[in-house]
Amino acid sequence: MTLMLASVLSREEAETALAYGADIIDCKDPIRGALGALSLAQIKEIVAAVAGRRPVSAVVDLPHDAAHARQAFEEAIETGVEYVKFALPSTPDADEIIAALAPIAKRVKLVAVLFADLHPDFSRLPALAKAGFHGAMLDTAHKNNGRLIDIMTVGALSEFAASCHELRLAAGLAGALEPPDVPRLLVTGADVIGFRGALCEQGDRQGALSAAAVALIRDLIPTRPDVVEEMAAEWALIARGFIQPPGVDDTDCVFLHDYVLPMEVGAYAHEYGHTQRVRFNVDAEVTRAEISDDMRAVFSYDVIMDAIKMILASGHVAMVETIAERLAESVLLHERVRAVTVQVEKLDVAPGAVGVKIRRERHDHKRAVPD
Repeated sequence: MTLMLASVLSREEAETALAYGADIIDCKDPIRGALGALSLAQIKEIVAAVAGRRPVSAVVDLPHDAAHARQAFEEAIETGVEYVKFALPSTPDADEIIAALAPIAKRVKLVAVLFADLHPDFSRLPALAKAGFHGAMLDTAHKNNGRLIDIMTVGALSEFAASCHELRLAAGLAGALEPPDVPRLLVTGADVIGFRGALCEQGDRQGALSAAAVALIRDLIPTRPDVVEEMAAEWALIARGFIQPPGVDDTDCVFLHDYVLPMEVGAYAHEYGHTQRVRFNVDAEVTRAEISDDMRAVFSYDVIMDAIKMILASGHVAMVETIAERLAESVLLHERVRAVTVQVEKLDVAPGAVGVKIRRERHDHKRAVPD
């Protein structure tokens, strides 16, 4: 399951994040930038307020000296946090700093943050794993550069998460994310998705936390199974497709039609090494959520486009049938999708179009909260 991390700057904000279901309470000062640290006194106050109800993480400003870095982390650990995050430098001494922090990693969950808009060096991931780090997180250093999902594709973010998992590192994603980004990022396999601006009034990351905004993000991320079992049948579960509204047995159709992209496809020798136009038509049958104009009621066509782009990024595919099957499988990963019809056509083979059309159903669909 993907966890929701909420960045807070005070005891009061921590209480709001807790009340509306955040999985990790993150101590961070948004006024000081993407990864600004709070004072040790502020962190201690937040830890005391949370009182073990959820894990707490804190940001450490990494000094430019390995010895001083260890001292900064020691001071953070003394506050009682479970996670410590820091910006992994791209300087030549990065490996030295990672090695110096290895003893610390035995006492606290260390998370190295890489910035997607600053040419992150993923070759450092093995060193983090070797040093015993808990995980790595992608964020954006400059929020005016756009959202994380603008800077890196869903496919690239999925590859980052997979690389972390191969090394037994937890994978986190953050960076000016907005509510519509959540369902698109859930398919990446990230262990944690972090938020600040999306949890604040009018999306202002330096403003106060909004209870309604926190609740919206919480409802867009499937709740942990142990929590689901305890929850009553409420509209948030309906919106995520775990249950259906009373008396409702209908679906809506979310579609993407006439979406044409160049890709390498075909089993013939002459089809290798160059692209040809491929047209996609996808119809997803989605459980209806009888809720008014609200993100929680929406299954976005963006997730269909993301799935197509991820298939294209994988390289040459011999059969259009393979493309159709992969696309259907990806769309059906979303809980609210009951069935999907996928049509894939090659447009440069004949005067018309040739291809395949398939329909696949979600066989594990249930009308009750899953066990």
